[in-house]
Amino acid sequence: MLTSMPQIQSKAITLPKQTVVVACAHDYEVLKAVAQAHTLGLAHFILVGEQEVIQARALDLRIDLDQFQLVQAQGEAQGAKVAVEIAASGQAQILLKGFVDSSILLQAVLDKEAGLRTDAMVSHTVVLDIPGFDKLYLLTDAAMNISPDLKMKGQMILNAVRVANALGNTRPVVGVLCESEKVNPKMVTTLDAAVLVAMNQSGQLPGCRVGGPYALDNAISEEAAKRKGMGDPLAGKADILLAPDLAAANILYKGMMYFARAAAAGVVVGTRVPVLINSRADSHDTKINSIALGVLMASYGNV
Repeated sequence: MLTSMPQIQSKAITLPKQTVVVACAHDYEVLKAVAQAHTLGLAHFILVGEQEVIQARALDLRIDLDQFQLVQAQGEAQGAKVAVEIAASGQAQILLKGFVDSSILLQAVLDKEAGLRTDAMVSHTVVLDIPGFDKLYLLTDAAMNISPDLKMKGQMILNAVRVANALGNTRPVVGVLCESEKVNPKMVTTLDAAVLVAMNQSGQLPGCRVGGPYALDNAISEEAAKRKGMGDPLAGKADILLAPDLAAANILYKGMMYFARAAAAGVVVGTRVPVLINSRADSHDTKINSIALGVLMASYGNV
């Protein structure tokens, strides 16, 4: 089981080479990530975007573009559309967000005619390598589903389990995060947590163990759970953190990155190919982490 971001990169390098198509690659941090990922041997790349801008910025960075395929596209909407078409055609096995608004890229990804939709629900999972912890934490959903209902939360769990499996964790513990570790009729999230636990126990959410409701402390700290007198055997052992909504997940995700200096990688699950969505403010290191995670996801089940 992989327990750190460097291990994810090392594993990805050993896998069959995948091709990553980059939507709107005309950005310094994106080009840095692509060049470094190529040098590491993580993947091949197709760069979609405004070629003159890509060439000018690559020249500033002293990046040789001869090692990449360039495809012209003007503006964010066209860049997203063309990149999605390339992935849908099978020319690329992974789609990476470049300097494009997430909503524009996701609109192209989820297009019923030419997008990358499947029958599965689509959700986002972040992998966090947090200093001081000897394991990876998965968090969902910090980018897509704003206010998931009970059914959606169940599907988000199953999608996150796929990511955990690709990292070698064959039976992850899911901690359902809430305002409190006690079921309270006035707190819908705690009621959802109790139902999700029951669904897991009845076999409706296979491949994992679900615990909750948990406040964050007793989801990740066995000592905190012990001090609160919790008899739940899964308390403090969560591998996957299911947030109650996008706001909570996004705040936790960015809090871990900026306050705790966590290394992160994110992937959209439920699409025909892994879709890698990072903030446009993210560094090239975070984008490289996501590329490595995408390689693992694209190869999962085939190696």
